[in-house]
Amino acid sequence: MQSGDTVAVVAPSGPVDALLLGRGVERLEGLGLKVVVGPHVFDRQDLGYLAGADAARAADLQSAWCDPAVGAVFCARGGYGAARLLGLLDWDAMRAAGPKTLIGSSDITALHHAFAAELGVPTLHGPMPGGLLMGGEQGPEPATWEHLRAALFDAPAPVAGDLVLAPGRAAGVLHGGNLSLLASLCGTAYQPSFAGKIALLEDIGEQPYRVDRLLTQLLQSGAFAGVRGIALGSWVDCGDPLPVLRDRLLPLGVPILAGLPIGHGSPQMSVWLGALGVIDTESCSLSGPFWNEEQAR
Repeated sequence: MQSGDTVAVVAPSGPVDALLLGRGVERLEGLGLKVVVGPHVFDRQDLGYLAGADAARAADLQSAWCDPAVGAVFCARGGYGAARLLGLLDWDAMRAAGPKTLIGSSDITALHHAFAAELGVPTLHGPMPGGLLMGGEQGPEPATWEHLRAALFDAPAPVAGDLVLAPGRAAGVLHGGNLSLLASLCGTAYQPSFAGKIALLEDIGEQPYRVDRLLTQLLQSGAFAGVRGIALGSWVDCGDPLPVLRDRLLPLGVPILAGLPIGHGSPQMSVWLGALGVIDTESCSLSGPFWNEEQAR
């Protein structure tokens, strides 16, 4: 991206806090971006946990993606609801619109996964303008903000982890996101598969036995067959998930790096899904994106 580019903000998931989003939009504008906000971003749906009706949320997302003036689409926040849109989007029209960037995390994992399958474009797993890390009263969280800026305009620095569960080096397309969302896609048209890829996993508010259940579901579905390596992000309010992560993932026999500040914690680093990445347990880092195999060596 470049200063002067237009980006859109849409709300495919949960209800949006207008004050937080307003500050987040101002900060994006401070990067020299022109920001347009979808017409239904501040809608509410009767169930109380959706940012408006499914059709309206899907229409905002599709309209932003298909607008030739828009270079990137930011999701305002996560929560719940993105998966409800996957059957409502006109994927042919979105393919015809050409490549651009989707940015978001948490519930947006469902969109990252579907965009990879349907559009074949890299997407950015990172902070969202309607969240505290971008829209907080005291300003954006500094490390989060700088890493997002670098990911958008330049090249992000490698993300440092703090724990090696299984040593080694692995290169592959980075794929994944929120564990709960990935497990929820099992048995659907968007069944996860990490074959030949590096799996990124993180979650929030899931006790260890639930992390076990989610991992077991993915394992038994065959999602981890052929995985090259695993990058583990934040596990906020998940108790101590490390014994479960070791128990379920070490038998895969691939390099596993943990303690990456990716997901729901603070800071939240930005990483490109659908692009080549490298995990190296000697440097305890996840690096990328690389745009060809030679770069990733």
